[in-house]
Amino acid sequence: MAERKKRTKAKDAEPVKPAVIQEQPITETLRTNYMPYAMSSIISRALPEIDGLKPSHRKLLYTMYKMGLLTGNRTKSANVVGQTMRLNPHGDAAIYETMVRLTRGNEALLHPFVDSKGAFGKQYSKMAYAAPRYTEVKLAPICSELFGGIDKDAVDLVDNYDSTMKEPVLLPSSFPNVLVCPNTGIAVGLASSICSFNLNETCDAVIALLRDPNADLYQILKAPDFSTGGELLYDPEEMRQIYETGKGSFSVRAVWHSVPKENRIVITEIPYNTTVEQIIEKIVQLIKEGKLREINDIRDEIDFDGLKLTIDLKRGSDPDKLMAKLLKATDLECRFPCNFNVLIAGSPHLLGVRELLSEWHAFRCECLKREFYYELGQKEAKLHLLMGLEKILVDIDKAIAIIRKTEHEKDVIPNLCKGFEIDEKQAEYIAEIKLRHLNRQYILDRIGEREKLEKEIADLESLLSSSRKLNNYIIRQLEDVKKKYGQPRKTRIAYEYSRPSEALKLEEEAEYTAHCVITRGGYLKNIPLKSIMVSDNQRLKDDDSIIFSGEMSSKQEIYFFTDHQQVYHAKFGDFAITKASELGDYVPAKLEMDKDEKVIFSAPLSDLKGSLAILFENGKGVSFPLSVYETKGNRKRLTGAFSDGSPVAAMFILAPGEVKEILIKTKMGRACILRTTLFPEKSTRTSAGNQMVALKKLDAIAEAFPVSTADNPSLAIYKKPRVPTPGIIYNEVDLTDAQGKMDI
Repeated sequence: MAERKKRTKAKDAEPVKPAVIQEQPITETLRTNYMPYAMSSIISRALPEIDGLKPSHRKLLYTMYKMGLLTGNRTKSANVVGQTMRLNPHGDAAIYETMVRLTRGNEALLHPFVDSKGAFGKQYSKMAYAAPRYTEVKLAPICSELFGGIDKDAVDLVDNYDSTMKEPVLLPSSFPNVLVCPNTGIAVGLASSICSFNLNETCDAVIALLRDPNADLYQILKAPDFSTGGELLYDPEEMRQIYETGKGSFSVRAVWHSVPKENRIVITEIPYNTTVEQIIEKIVQLIKEGKLREINDIRDEIDFDGLKLTIDLKRGSDPDKLMAKLLKATDLECRFPCNFNVLIAGSPHLLGVRELLSEWHAFRCECLKREFYYELGQKEAKLHLLMGLEKILVDIDKAIAIIRKTEHEKDVIPNLCKGFEIDEKQAEYIAEIKLRHLNRQYILDRIGEREKLEKEIADLESLLSSSRKLNNYIIRQLEDVKKKYGQPRKTRIAYEYSRPSEALKLEEEAEYTAHCVITRGGYLKNIPLKSIMVSDNQRLKDDDSIIFSGEMSSKQEIYFFTDHQQVYHAKFGDFAITKASELGDYVPAKLEMDKDEKVIFSAPLSDLKGSLAILFENGKGVSFPLSVYETKGNRKRLTGAFSDGSPVAAMFILAPGEVKEILIKTKMGRACILRTTLFPEKSTRTSAGNQMVALKKLDAIAEAFPVSTADNPSLAIYKKPRVPTPGIIYNEVDLTDAQGKMDI
């Protein structure tokens, strides 16, 4: 025990060794920690491969294939989602969202892969889709073209994430799905955006390239085609850049028609990468800003027949002119960006259309060769067995006798091999034939298959040995796909079109006069004059009061000074038209002010002539020319509007040459009246100014407001010609009549 205590003391006495800090280069840290994530997002998530599918799509479709949903009845989507989690462990919500986009009901694809029943939302709308327990799905017939040969070693199968089952690396699509199925994805440092093309035109393009590698794709694969239709504005240079480099963009606009009798416009197709809600929101915003005055109403009338956006026009409005404005100002016409980034053998490549089709052709050839080699092996094995069966035709009785005379079961196969000079596989096949089948007719029928098998084997060997025959086989498949699933273009191509003239501007807001009410709590009301004549009963919050009330032009700027030493400005017409019985717009929210920022002073100004006088609670005062608040461009906020040395007690706007008398009251009951000419004029907004009122310790300015000693002679005793002044103790009765609403 004593020895243990000695060792403990000796150990405690040893100095503590400092921690060893090992430097690690940042490049090494990124390589070991960040690069695996980056590669995972590129290879296993965001970018499509040459079969036109991302891993999430492929896992979902393969799960449905293994569930037998290529034929038969639909099943609940929840069943499919649950089964897919065996391959895709990223959660049921992500899996179902992937499924939604592949369904016929969502209308996101020209050729949907999932036949659906239920509410799956729409590509052209933000409408919500139903929960997976309510909807039903199965694979669409076109999926047979994706899975053909998958059970014949056409593609590699690998272990899933927990090595409990196999999944395909790619799907052996028999048509160039990479260009037929639209795809968008963002990885680390890479992005992909592939537009869809018409199936007929895509198949024709491959056929043309197989027959003539120098074929003119522009005459065959005319332009992209979208499930939502629309009108593609064809620009030869833009399209050539996309076809050759895989990168670029083009414009798609909505399809519409006017109904003169009902004085309305009906929009039936919109660009692929927008929604009805986005368009309506933008149009409503333009109407509120007074930039569109031809519209009476706009309605989303989507029904079972598809998209329908109705715009009711005011009498005398020109539909063509209005649509020209809308195409220019909203997403009724927008650009679709193309970035044909595709994974080829696990590596991202930016490919043009010709290169993509070439890569798909090489991939398809490899799939077919693997499938043919698999079939060839199966047929050769069967032919080998039939050749052994043919040998017993010479003497069936001999085969029966050999089996009967063999004492042990294990010797049956060797004895048959010796008796007919066949190998073990052939002998095993013969030994397994049922007794009822050991008749000459059965054996002759089986042997009759030999000639057919030999012909099929010869055809397969011919296909495998000739690239020309293999190409012809691909051509026949593509023609068959066209015949089964081809459909006319949905997106029209406008080779000749007119763009809205640059001279065509949205109408400027027409100037009008309305009644403006600003409250101390930060609310502003824009009340039409007709409305204020009917009722002037202003609704306010319990602790709020009016600080300004009067008529104002809609184009007049209002400046809002805040307790964060910032000034905001906006046109009176920017505020929503309201009624006296409503609270109005909350200015901090309308102007997107900072959190907890409050308006302390408001001033409607027609120009920035004149000056601003500020009185701080510490008794200091200062004035600036209003021009210091002039901003360049469209800036709506100016920081550092005044000094932050003390809270503001009052602000006053002075017209050029105007002089006001300001009555100032302190918290300790003293008062004075100072002319604004006594406020020092500074050119720097953040100047703290000079001492205007000499305050005692713990005293501060309580309030200040303009007065007129000419109209109130009793106030003359408070006038002070010099500063700083301590003021005099005031009589509340003297100031009650003079005090009113603060003049802003």
